[in-house]
Amino acid sequence: MLRLWRPTLHILGCALRHRIDLIVPTGALPKLVRLLLVIVRLFLRSPKAGPGERLRAFCVELGPVYIKLGQLLSTRHDLLDPDLAKGLAQLQDQVPAIEDFDICGFVSEQLDAGWEGFFAELEQQPLACASIAQVHAGTLPGGERVVVKAVRPDAKQQIDQDMSFVVAAATFIDQHILASRRFHLPRLMRDHWDVLRDELDMLHEARNQTQLRRNFAESNLLYVPRVYDALTRPHMLVMERVEGVPIGNIEELAARGVNFKVLAHKGVETFFTQVFVHNFFHADMHPGNILIDTTDPQDPRYIALDCAIVGTLPERDQKYLALNLVAFFRRDYAEVARLFKTSGWIPYDADPEEFEAVIREVCDPIFAKPLAEISFAEFVVKLFRTAGQFNMELQPQLALLQKTLLYIEGLGRALYPQLDLWQTAQPFVQRWVADRLNPLTAIIDWLSSGPDSWQSLLRLPETIETLQHDVASLETRVARQNLYLQTHMSGRGSQRLKRYSGAGLILASLILLWRPLWEGISTGDDISMLAGIVSALLGSALVVRT
Repeated sequence: MLRLWRPTLHILGCALRHRIDLIVPTGALPKLVRLLLVIVRLFLRSPKAGPGERLRAFCVELGPVYIKLGQLLSTRHDLLDPDLAKGLAQLQDQVPAIEDFDICGFVSEQLDAGWEGFFAELEQQPLACASIAQVHAGTLPGGERVVVKAVRPDAKQQIDQDMSFVVAAATFIDQHILASRRFHLPRLMRDHWDVLRDELDMLHEARNQTQLRRNFAESNLLYVPRVYDALTRPHMLVMERVEGVPIGNIEELAARGVNFKVLAHKGVETFFTQVFVHNFFHADMHPGNILIDTTDPQDPRYIALDCAIVGTLPERDQKYLALNLVAFFRRDYAEVARLFKTSGWIPYDADPEEFEAVIREVCDPIFAKPLAEISFAEFVVKLFRTAGQFNMELQPQLALLQKTLLYIEGLGRALYPQLDLWQTAQPFVQRWVADRLNPLTAIIDWLSSGPDSWQSLLRLPETIETLQHDVASLETRVARQNLYLQTHMSGRGSQRLKRYSGAGLILASLILLWRPLWEGISTGDDISMLAGIVSALLGSALVVRT
């Protein structure tokens, strides 16, 4: 408990010092807490700074973990007062610089040699400062303009300290509030801790950036700056310096004549390309990490910075997500309910008609409306209510994707409020389903899987023979059991056992046949099909004979 109380008191102290109590609604607090707050306010000074500036200073004082949360909230102009959103937007690249930081000394230390042998120039004044690192401009001896990203010396210690508290708090909530367990809070927080640790590793970010650059090498959707691997170290990243307009600077983009409709549609296409084509998506797309190339204002292009956080999805989740989106687009809520059950998100004994009705109530208001009229926050709240009603579990492996969707919607609102996110995404997802979930693709995937899969087909006769022996052995055991029961039990009891045995075999056959029949036959499912058919025939024979 001491692990929780000390950080909690520290957070409360910071909140009162920055008068966050005047920003956060207190109407829902218990009466005792509100009474204590009234008494405490008698001893607090009236704030001089505005609410947005106070909220920004509060996040900065608490450190990187809370700065990241502020960055996420800064994109949600639909949820926050404009002043609060403006204040939090400064967390994207205007965090206070590292005190008494010498960039030349830092670079020399990282390279184990004098910086002059690798750079022609380094600028002491940082271009931008974020929660984990800050960026300085430089020039290489060959004249190439670069930026040097330097990790803050105390970032790891702060992150580990804060996330240790967050994980402990999540575990406490999980243990004492049963309704919270479907959110898997401890696992979510540990996964987030791993993500933040990855952000501290510049070699990890360099690999991500190189892969993302390779994925979009021939695309006019997204440009990713080049990484100078020879100069990159665990705490220092050196990459190409690119020019562009920050995506949050709407006025400058408008002054340059940027086509916001094209830009918004490209943003959606870029996201779905990363998720469904490359399965490698930039998962930290707040405005501080995105520039716009306005060389051709009518065909603008995104520029991605800070590739420390990327996400991938297991093939099953990727397929499930695509099929769910297609079902949503078609308003086929019965299919949505079926997918939720087969994926294991809700218990299989949940009433499908009731679940379908609730999903319809939640989703129908979304369609045929422009993005500006859709409250995604309200949609999420309704889904959570549905989750509570049907014991739906949130999937931790989709947490990064969900956060990225929040960013996408926030950017979409700022760029082109008339954008219908669902209508823009629909043809893209449908193409993916048509390309990936067809028999020809399954055959190509099997052929490309290599000799191991081909050998499994050659071993199929041997496998079938082994399976036949196993079935014969099972029949012998069942016959012996029946003989024993006939000797020691009445005929009626024996018949009842046969029925139960037959029913058990039929149930086993349903389990074996479920995946091939309902989710599509894939490599390795031929044996399951054969075993399922044999079990069904044997079980039916036992039931019929009784």
